[in-house]
Amino acid sequence: MKAYELTIQDKEKFNQFLATHPKGHVLQSWEWGNVKAKTGWQPHRLLVEDQGKPVAAISVLKRRIPALGKHIFYAPRGPVIDPAQAEAADCLLQAVEDLAKRENAIFLKIDPDIPDANEDWKNYLISRQFRPLDTGEGFEGVQPRYVFRLDITDDLDTIFARFHSKTRYNIRLAERKGVTIEENCGREMLPTFYDILKVTATRDKFLIRSYEYFEEIWDNLVPAGQAKLFIARYQDQVIAGTLAFILGDKAWYIYGASSNEHRNVMPNYLIQWKMITWAKNQGCTLYDFRGVPGHEVDQSHPLYGLVRFKKGFSGDHVGFIGEYDRIYQPFYYHFWNMAEPLYQNTIRKILSVVRK
Repeated sequence: MKAYELTIQDKEKFNQFLATHPKGHVLQSWEWGNVKAKTGWQPHRLLVEDQGKPVAAISVLKRRIPALGKHIFYAPRGPVIDPAQAEAADCLLQAVEDLAKRENAIFLKIDPDIPDANEDWKNYLISRQFRPLDTGEGFEGVQPRYVFRLDITDDLDTIFARFHSKTRYNIRLAERKGVTIEENCGREMLPTFYDILKVTATRDKFLIRSYEYFEEIWDNLVPAGQAKLFIARYQDQVIAGTLAFILGDKAWYIYGASSNEHRNVMPNYLIQWKMITWAKNQGCTLYDFRGVPGHEVDQSHPLYGLVRFKKGFSGDHVGFIGEYDRIYQPFYYHFWNMAEPLYQNTIRKILSVVRK
């Protein structure tokens, strides 16, 4: 059994392992590392092989800490391992630690795609000196701690029948009103989608990344078959759009946008149904609606509408085990934990000014 860092020649082997592993995730893909490379992160991809067969993998994003000359490591929705194969998992984590020594990294942060009820994973991580973090119940973590997920192994009619009656009604209403969904969108539609996303961000009071970031997503993920843009039209006017990611038998609803006009024709419901249908036709068994709060919310909660919308598709409310840190340099880790909130607040303020 051996672990080694990959080069571009190993990209297909790496992605194929992720696509077929039960815990593989698109945010661990080679292409996602390339996207993040344009935002100040440097990806390192590591693979463990046993007699020439891949058995564990991780895409580690490295970022330099200003003024310290040190780095932090982050593996979004990684590592892709099986704790039951402890030898392979240990081999991979040792390779990451060796890399951390070479790159002067303070710690490794992970947030694997593992449900909170999986005690084997928790016990394994604790036994390997990982530290669990409390990032709250909402969107305080790097990745959402709680999501809605829809099992789409059944046929489409059965899936549709399980939706809440109001959701089914709204899907049919959109069709009756003449809303159409474009699924073969080219790159020329990306600016239109981004314009609507800016409208949504202003209305719902959240920050979005630059247009150039979405260009990187398109140029890296779409040619690799890992992303797809959907556009909703009504009376020849674009009124909504979504961006989905896909890898192996899993699909994720990543970005959604809607205009302030014609919301009464329910384009968001129809576009979700088309995305689910597309995912099913691509051989997916899981459709992930992404982040929701970790508890029930009432009408006074700012995310009530989002939760009600996603719940209407009758998915499962899933909580993950959350973030864990493996600390390599305790002194600097303590320093980072004090300085990082100030750093993040500064970045948010800069972004809010730039995007006004």
